[in-house]
Amino acid sequence: MKNLKKVHLIQDGKRSESLVVFDGLNFEVNEGELVTIVGPSGVGKSTLLNVLASMEPYEGGEVVVTGHRVSTSQPDIILIFQEDALFPWLTVTENVAFGLRMKGVSQEEGRAIASRYVALVQLTRFSNSYVHQLSGGMKQRVAIARALALNPRILLMDEPFGALDYRTREDLQKEIQEIHAKTGKTILLVTHDIREAVSLGDRVILMAGKPARIKQQYVVDLERPRSTGDPRLHVLADEIMHDLRSDGAEGIADEFSTG
Repeated sequence: MKNLKKVHLIQDGKRSESLVVFDGLNFEVNEGELVTIVGPSGVGKSTLLNVLASMEPYEGGEVVVTGHRVSTSQPDIILIFQEDALFPWLTVTENVAFGLRMKGVSQEEGRAIASRYVALVQLTRFSNSYVHQLSGGMKQRVAIARALALNPRILLMDEPFGALDYRTREDLQKEIQEIHAKTGKTILLVTHDIREAVSLGDRVILMAGKPARIKQQYVVDLERPRSTGDPRLHVLADEIMHDLRSDGAEGIADEFSTG
C-alpha cells in the first residue's frame, strides 16, 4: 500500500460532507506472511480490507500486488467476513465447490478439490451436511475452506471469529495457524482482540488517528503454535494497548482489554 487515501462521502439531506478515512497509508505485507491489524472501532480497518479486495474505490495512492497495480476485482484476493455467507440449500462440499464451479472447473474435479479443503478444516464427517446443521465455528471453517479452494494469492479476513464464543475462537485460532503453516498463504486479518492479534500474527499493525495512519508495527518473534494464554504474548499485548491509549483513543471496547 503506497500513500493510500480513502474518502467517504456522507450525505445528510441536502448537505454532503467528505470524511477522510485514511490518507498516506503505507505498509507492506510479505508473501506468505500472516499480518494482523488492530485499532479502535471506526478507524477504517474493515474499509482498508474492502479497498484491498476491490470492493470499494480509493481516492489516492495505489495498491500493488507482485508489481501490478490493483484497481479492479482480483480473483487471487479473497475476503472472508465475520458472517459466513454460505448457501443454506447446499451441502458443505457443495458450498466449498461453488466458486470452483463458477470458474468453470468440472464437477468431478471441483468435488475432489473441495473434499481436500473440507478435510483441511477437519469437516470431512460433515461433508454432506447442510448449513443449518452446523455450529457457528463449523460454518466459519466452511467459509475458510471455500476461500482456500480457489487458491487465492492473498486471503483477507475481517473479524472472522468475532461472533463466536471464547472456546470456539481459541480452536479456530489454532486451526488458522495450522492452515497457514500448511498452505503458506499470505493472510491479512483484522481483529478487535489484541491478544488474538499477537497470537496469530507474524506482525501486528496498529492503526490510529483521524484520518487513520499506521502508528506502529510489532514483530511477533515467537514459535508456533501459539496460545492467547501465553504470558510472553501478554507483554506485547500490553504494549500495544498502551500505545493505543497514548494516542488518545476514547471509547475503547471492553474486548480490547488485555487484562
